[in-house]
Amino acid sequence: MSAEPNSDLRLEIGYLLLIDVVGYSKLLVNEQVELLQELNQIVRSTPSFRSAEAKGKLMRLPTGDGMALVFFRSPEEPAQCALEIHAASKSHPHLQLRMGVHSGPVNQISDVNDRSNVAGTGINVAQRVMDCGDAGHILLSKHVVDDLAQYRHWQPYLHDLGEWEVKHGLRLNLVNLYKDGLGNPAIPEKLKRGQRWKKGGTPVRPVRPLRWLKFALVAAFLLAMLALTSTFLIFFHRASSTTSASLGSPAPLPVPEKSIAVLPFDNLSDDKQNAYFADGVQDEILTDLAKVADLKVISRTSVMQYKAGAQRNLRAIAKALGVSHVVEGSVQRSGGRVRVSTQLIDARTDMHLWAESYDRELADVFAIENELAEEIVSQLKSKLSPNEKAAIEEKPTADLSAYDLYVRGKTLIASAVFSAPQRDSLLEAVRLLNEAVKRDRNFALAYYQLAHAHDQIYFTGLDHTPARLGMADGAIQDLRRLRPDSGETHLAIAKHQYWCYLDYDRARKELDQARQKLPNDPLPHLLAGYIDRRQSRWNESTKNLERAVELDPQNPGVLQQIALSYECLRRYGDAEAILDRALALDPKDAAMRAQRAAMELYWHADARPLLSTIQMVRDEDPQSAANTAEYWLEVALCLRDTENASRALAVLPTDGCYQQNIPFPRAWCEGKVAELAGDQDSARTAFTTARTEAQKLVSDQPNYGEGLCVLAMADAALGHKEDAIREGRRAVELLPIAKDSIAGATVIQDLAVIYAMTGEQDPALEQLKIAVQLPGYLSYGQLRLDPRWDPLRGDSRFEKIVASLAPK
Repeated sequence: MSAEPNSDLRLEIGYLLLIDVVGYSKLLVNEQVELLQELNQIVRSTPSFRSAEAKGKLMRLPTGDGMALVFFRSPEEPAQCALEIHAASKSHPHLQLRMGVHSGPVNQISDVNDRSNVAGTGINVAQRVMDCGDAGHILLSKHVVDDLAQYRHWQPYLHDLGEWEVKHGLRLNLVNLYKDGLGNPAIPEKLKRGQRWKKGGTPVRPVRPLRWLKFALVAAFLLAMLALTSTFLIFFHRASSTTSASLGSPAPLPVPEKSIAVLPFDNLSDDKQNAYFADGVQDEILTDLAKVADLKVISRTSVMQYKAGAQRNLRAIAKALGVSHVVEGSVQRSGGRVRVSTQLIDARTDMHLWAESYDRELADVFAIENELAEEIVSQLKSKLSPNEKAAIEEKPTADLSAYDLYVRGKTLIASAVFSAPQRDSLLEAVRLLNEAVKRDRNFALAYYQLAHAHDQIYFTGLDHTPARLGMADGAIQDLRRLRPDSGETHLAIAKHQYWCYLDYDRARKELDQARQKLPNDPLPHLLAGYIDRRQSRWNESTKNLERAVELDPQNPGVLQQIALSYECLRRYGDAEAILDRALALDPKDAAMRAQRAAMELYWHADARPLLSTIQMVRDEDPQSAANTAEYWLEVALCLRDTENASRALAVLPTDGCYQQNIPFPRAWCEGKVAELAGDQDSARTAFTTARTEAQKLVSDQPNYGEGLCVLAMADAALGHKEDAIREGRRAVELLPIAKDSIAGATVIQDLAVIYAMTGEQDPALEQLKIAVQLPGYLSYGQLRLDPRWDPLRGDSRFEKIVASLAPK
C-alpha cells in the first residue's frame, strides 16, 4: 500500500450544526443513554432534518455527548434546524442543549469501522463555536451569519457578540441566535471570562474617496450597455398575443430632470448591527425629499434592492427606476459620533454634481439628514415651499434609542408580508414600537407605524377583536395630537377608516389631503386603488395602482395587486402578463411563482403547473415551502392527493388558511385534510376545534361577517344544518356587495357551499349562479376540481354554470 497522501479527497462546503448535552459527563450511564435517545427523537422529528434526509443531503454523526449534522444545500438549514430543536426541547426541560453553527470545508471519509465520517477545518471551527455557549445558546460563526444576514427574516434573530480568542489562539467572531423565547439571550459565561480580541470603539475611519470621474465614465458606459440591455429585455418583456400589449410592455415614460433615487447607504461601522441605523439615515433623507412636490422621488421599496457593498451600475439603476439622479452615501457610527458622507450623481453621465461629509456628535444626526435633503433640493434647483421646508426640518425624536427601536419595528412591518407566520413579525414590531413611544411620548412617526401594524393585524383577521381596534384607535389619537395636519396623519386615518371601519368616503377625503402633503408616496395611490376595487370601480382601481407603480417601479408587490384585480375580473391572460413583469423583478419570490402557476389552475383547470412549481421551490429552498403552503394545500385538495395535502399542512403557518380576509383557522385545514384521507373521526375533531375558535370571534363581535362565515362553514361540516344556513345568510347580510365587492362575492360563494354541504341543492345553485356573475376569485378551475363542489356534480344546472366560466 502506498504511503503517499491521497490527493483525491473531495472538499465540500458543509453547513454544520453541532449539538451538545450540557452536563452529560455528570450523569449516570443509563441517564446518558436515555437523554441521547430523547435527543435523537427530537432531532429526527424536525422538518429541516426530515427534508434534508429525504433529499440525501445530510450527514449525521454521534459525538459522544451529542451529535453533528452536516447539511449541504443552504446556510439556513442548520440555523432553522437549531431553532426547531430548541422549540421541541422545551417540553423536555431536563434536556439542556447548547448548539453551534458554522459553514466551511469538510471531507467525507470512512473511519476505522468503514462508517461515514467527516473531517476538515469546518467541523473543528463548529466545535469551537459551540464550546463557547451555555445551556440554551445557539451560537453562530460570523462566516455563516454573513449569508443569513442577506435575508430580512433572519436579521431580528442575529445578535453580534464580537470577536473572541478561543482554544489554540483561534479568533472567532460570534453571533447569538435568539428571538421570541427561542435561544438564550444571555452573554455566555465563557465570554464573560474570556479575552475579547476587539475591545471598545474604534476611531472613525476616513471617508472613502469618490470614484475617479474618467474611470467611472468609461466603466459606467461599458457596464451600462450590458445591464441596460438585460434590464430592458426583462422589465419590458412582452406579453403573449392573447394579452393587451400595454400589460406586458409598458411604454417607458420620459425621465424628469428633477427626479432622484436615494440608494441604500453603506454601513461602515464596526458593529454590523448598526446596519439598521444606516438604513434609517437613508430612509429619513429619502422621506424628507419625498415631501417636495417639485421632485420625483422613488419609493424606499424600489431602491432597497440595490444594497450597498457591491459595485453599482448607476446608469442601469437610474434607467430601471426612471430617474435622472441618484444619491449614494455611507454612515459610520462610533461611540458618540457619526460620520455621514453623500454624493449626488447625474446618472445619465455619471457626473458627480456634489459631495459632502459630516462628522458630528451622534445627537446631530437628524440635523445632518435635514441639511443633506435641503442641499440636494438646492442642487437640483427644485422649489421648496415654506411648509415643505418646515416638514423637512422637523426632527422625528431626540432619543436615539427610541429611533433605533422605531427603525427595527418599521423594517419588520415592511417585511411582514413575506414572513411566515406574518403574525409574529407584526407583533414583534408592535413590541418594539411600544418601547419606542414609551421612551419618547412625542415620537409621532412611531405612533404612525404602530397604528399601521395594529390596523394590519385587525384588517387581515390575525386579531380582529375590539381590543386590537382600540389599540389602533389609541395610536391614531396620539398621532393626531402630535401632528394634526401632517401627511402621515392623514394617511394613517385613511388606512384606519378603510381597513377597520370600511368608511370609504372618509378614507378618500383623508387620501386627498395625504397626496398633497406626500406627493411622492405611492401608498395613497395604492389605498385609493384598493378602495376602488372594493367598490367595484375596476378601471379606476387599475389607474391608481399603475400610478403607484410609477412611484415604486421596482416593487413587485404593486404589480401583484394589479394581477389580483385581473384575477377577480377573470382576465387570467392579463394577470399572467403582469405577474411575469413582477417575477422579472423578483424571480425567487416563492409565493409569487406559485401565484403565477395557479393562474393555469383557475383559468384552464390545469393543476400540473402549480404542483410542479411548488416542487421546484421546495427543491431549491426547503425553508420557503411555508410561503407556498396555502397554494400547495389548495392544489392537493383539487387533485385529491392525500400525501401532498399532508405535507402542505405540515408547513402551513400557525395563522391558518385564509380565504382572502376570511380567517379560517389551522384546525379547519386539518379537518379538510383528514376528510380527504377518509379519517372522519379526526376530521370531526378538527372541525369542532375550528368551530370553537370561530364562535369565540363571533361572541366578541356579533357583526363580524368574516367570522360568521367561518362559523357557518364549521357548522355545515359538523352537520348543524339550521345553524350553518342562518349564520351563512347573516354573513351575506353583513357584507353586501355595495359595501365590499370582494368579501361580498366570497361570502355569497361560501353560502352556496354551505347549502351544498347541507343537502340544499336548489338554493346552492341559486347562490352559485349569482356568484359567477360577480367579479371575484371563484374560477372555472375551482368549480371543476375543488372537492367543496362535489355535492353538486352530476346536476345539469351545475354543469351549465361551470361551462359558463370555461375559457373561450
